[in-house]
Amino acid sequence: MDNLDVFTLGLTASFLAGLGTVVGGIWVLFLPKPSVRAQDALLSGAAGVMLAATFFSLLQPGIEFARLLVESKAVAVAIVIAGLALGAVALYLTHRYAPHEHFVIGREGPHGTRLRQIWLFVIAITLHNFPEGMAVGVGFAGADRATAVSLAIGIGLQNIPEGLAVAASLTSIGYAKSQAFWVASLTGLVEPIGGGFGSAAVWLAAPLMPLTLGFAAGAMLFIISDEIIPETHRNGNEDTATFSLLGGFAVMMFLDAVLGGG
Repeated sequence: MDNLDVFTLGLTASFLAGLGTVVGGIWVLFLPKPSVRAQDALLSGAAGVMLAATFFSLLQPGIEFARLLVESKAVAVAIVIAGLALGAVALYLTHRYAPHEHFVIGREGPHGTRLRQIWLFVIAITLHNFPEGMAVGVGFAGADRATAVSLAIGIGLQNIPEGLAVAASLTSIGYAKSQAFWVASLTGLVEPIGGGFGSAAVWLAAPLMPLTLGFAAGAMLFIISDEIIPETHRNGNEDTATFSLLGGFAVMMFLDAVLGGG
C-alpha cells in the first residue's frame, strides 16, 4: 500500500469514527434530556474506551515498532514514553492557553476572550476529538490493519455517548434541540482532520511511528484525566462513573482482542 493510500485510509477511517457523534447527537431530537447520572455514565463509558485504546492500540504497538528500530528494549520504551510526555504537554498547553468551557466547572483558559459560549463549548469538544482522530490515522499508517480497525471501531463507539452527552448538555443551557444536534455532529468532523494529521506524520517520517503513537496516547490520557474523570465525579455519581469506565474499558479490550487478534 503506497503512502497516498495510507493517508486516504486514515482520513476515511477517522471520518467514519467521527460519525459516532452524529449517531449520538441525533438521539437528542427524540429523547428527553438524560439525567445527570446518565450523562456521567455515558461520558465515563467513553473514557473507558479511550483508556483501553491508549494501551492496546497505541502504546503497545508503539513499543513494538520501536523494537524494530532499536536493539535496546529500554530505549524502545523510552522513545514511546517521550512521545507520551509530548502529547500530554501539548494538550496541557492547549488547555492552558486556548479558551474553552467545561460542562460543569465552566470557562477555562484566558479570561479576556469574548467568544460566545457556544464556541467555547466547540473548542472544548475539539480538544477531545482531535487526538482521537489522530490516533485512528496513526493506527492505519501502521502495519497491523486489524488493530487499527478495532481502534477505529472503539473510537466510533465512544463517540456515540459523547455526542449524546454534548447535545444534551447544550439543550440544558437553553439551545434548541436542532442546534444541539448540529453542533454535536459537526464536532465529529474534527476527527478526520486529526486523522489526516496522524497518518501524514507517519507517512512523511515512518521512523517517527513510535513517537507519534506515544504522542496520540499521551493526548488521550490527558483528556481522560484532566477533562472527563473530574467532570463525571462532581455530581455524586462516582460509583456509577467508575463502573461505567470499567465497562467501556472492557468493551474496547474485547474489540482489540477479537478484531485485532490480541
